[in-house]
Amino acid sequence: MTDGARRFIRRRESAVEVIDQRALPTAERWLTLATPGETAAAIKKLAIRGAPAIGIAAAHAIALAAREGPKSARHAAQLLAAARPTAVNLSWACERMTAALERALAEGRDPARALAAEADAIAEEQRRADRAIATHGASLVPDGARVLTICNTGALATGGEGTALAIALEAHRQGRVREVLALETRPLLQGARLTCWELERAGVPHRLLCDSAAGAAFASGLVDCVLVGADRIARNGDVANKIGTYPLAVLAERHDAPFYVAAPTSTIDPATASGAEIPIEQRPEEEVLGFGAVATAPHGTRAWNPAFDVTPAALVAAIVCERGIARAPYDRSLAALVGGTAREQLSRAGAGR
Repeated sequence: MTDGARRFIRRRESAVEVIDQRALPTAERWLTLATPGETAAAIKKLAIRGAPAIGIAAAHAIALAAREGPKSARHAAQLLAAARPTAVNLSWACERMTAALERALAEGRDPARALAAEADAIAEEQRRADRAIATHGASLVPDGARVLTICNTGALATGGEGTALAIALEAHRQGRVREVLALETRPLLQGARLTCWELERAGVPHRLLCDSAAGAAFASGLVDCVLVGADRIARNGDVANKIGTYPLAVLAERHDAPFYVAAPTSTIDPATASGAEIPIEQRPEEEVLGFGAVATAPHGTRAWNPAFDVTPAALVAAIVCERGIARAPYDRSLAALVGGTAREQLSRAGAGR
């Protein structure tokens, strides 16, 4: 069974179950989240992370809340949408579930059943999107490539096959990837803990790099292309992703290596004109000042810990979505990809944030 088929997020009769990503790679521990509050806490604490994955988990939590009535479902959607501000898939899923609730009420249908079906649809659409992204993106990877990536963009992050990592895996299946270089991704080591875990299980040759070794890797000719995910893509093509992504794009341009972004169309936010408007989540200082219970800085040291940075569209060679590949000028190419999606419909209806 592939990791994507295992479905690291699932809705049971009375709870949402997710694999606890904080425990990997040393333990595979599942969490049972019985309330929207527990799901929101798991999202905030990064027990579940990845923009599409947290949207799916939120949708399932809202569906369960609907069993207690429309008011409970609305409250759940508001609570969950606020859990992490940068990843637009989360607010997108909550908006979509709220819209499905109001449609069901207006049409006299059972809200709980309608929202369960909507949550299942969101999850299934993501799985199909992941497969399409992998297929489209693999065509961009040169033969014999060494691919550099950051954070985790695999099955853990989407509930399906993944986005950027799925492209690397598909290209490897086609015999075109020699090696994946995974940056450890400080401060919480999602690259080391999660991406290497997925690559090892998939049998893909890989090496782990300190984040600060990226420049040396480019200078040594070890990087043929860069594949990253996204937590929000602005209308002009600016990309918010894990902190440390922006310098990779700068390095890629300097060393003539293409910098590709992979994300579903639900990550594209037409309501956000540019990266300057994207809210950047600030994480606790303690994540930088130590690791686990071990302090790595002297007492009294302060830290700055943004979870994301913004890569300007000018540094992005292409954005791969399930509907195809967008290239500059992104204001036009992204609009063509997003046209007719649920997010555009919500935006036109005035249901945006």
